[in-house]
Amino acid sequence: MFTALDGRSVIVTGGSKGIGKGIARVFSRAGANVLLAARDEAVLAAAAEDLSRETGGRIETVVADVASVADCGRIAAAAVERFGGIDVLCANAGVFPEKPLADMTEADVDAVFDCNVKGTMFMVQACLPHLEASGRGRVVITSSITGPITGYPGWSHYGASKAAQLGFLRTAAIELAPKRITVNAVLPGNIATEGLADMGEEYRRGMEAAIPQHRLGTVEDIGYAALFFATDEAGYITGQCMVVDGGQVLPESPAALEGI
Repeated sequence: MFTALDGRSVIVTGGSKGIGKGIARVFSRAGANVLLAARDEAVLAAAAEDLSRETGGRIETVVADVASVADCGRIAAAAVERFGGIDVLCANAGVFPEKPLADMTEADVDAVFDCNVKGTMFMVQACLPHLEASGRGRVVITSSITGPITGYPGWSHYGASKAAQLGFLRTAAIELAPKRITVNAVLPGNIATEGLADMGEEYRRGMEAAIPQHRLGTVEDIGYAALFFATDEAGYITGQCMVVDGGQVLPESPAALEGI
């Protein structure tokens, strides 16, 4: 049995929908106080209302953009003001616009790296003194199998940003270990989110066929992995990556899945 997280202060960036909302739901059910940070005020408010109703937990919000260093500071300050500190940072906010390499502009790359890479780094920086004061600080980064392990046409800038997060993670884990702060990452495979629904049923079936479990992951599947990294029992684990993909990266070719 894991130690309860009752009353701990958790920040989830990009928490208004998709994987972020799933992470927030899991932590709230585990008894944590959760601060959701996202850019769209209306979507953020609706998410907080949904989660509060579903879990009965305390859900707070702050409208912010992690691509702004100043906003990263505001997010951290909001958690301290409302919950008295910060125990867990789930650095989940990310963007994934599709753009072929031949058509990619500097602005396209900057937009992805500003949110996915700089947003992760400066959120960790903003939370540092409070994570240290916690005595059991946890950073959980939402990376991806795309970039660190696999590739997909149209997402070279996204894949590069997700690989960059892991380069940051390894050195950050070393620097923060003496402060009793762990830094780990979850690497989702194909997860059923609102964005996936827009791709159509044929696209979904094609993805399911490429996964040994023949199903997409749920947002809660990622939330449970993040929750594990946040427990006291995971306190000796740092600088590590957990792939949560139903076995998606295992087959060496589609033929490996024939007949299963």
